[in-house]
Amino acid sequence: MKQPRGLRNNNPGNLRRSKDQWQGLRAEQTDPDFFQFETMAYGYRALLKTLQNYRRLRGCVTLRDFIRRWAPPTENNTGAYLRAVCQDMQVPETWIPDVNDRETMCALAAAISRVENGVDAFIPDVERGWELL
Repeated sequence: MKQPRGLRNNNPGNLRRSKDQWQGLRAEQTDPDFFQFETMAYGYRALLKTLQNYRRLRGCVTLRDFIRRWAPPTENNTGAYLRAVCQDMQVPETWIPDVNDRETMCALAAAISRVENGVDAFIPDVERGWELL
């Protein structure tokens, strides 16, 4: 069975390629659509940093705000995505995550990774990503 694209790319959040110069990018980017990272920890770092920037730069407050930004309806079934993350974290859509709290953000990153890749996140990789912030 083929590994999910996000895991093959060490990009568990499936961050789309852009002009951003993330730490830990592979020297050669062979996926035309999604970033590829050297390690899973760098992929989680980028996911976590993006979520923190959603609060700081985009005004996201509730979990609903974050997921609508992360998984817009033009590309995703945002409602199903949000329900899956809420169920995984056992929080309501109106929950306000503390973007500076390690446990909170690692849990949110793991929930997003599960939706994106269809498998549970390896928590030590998520935590290593947090340590790289």
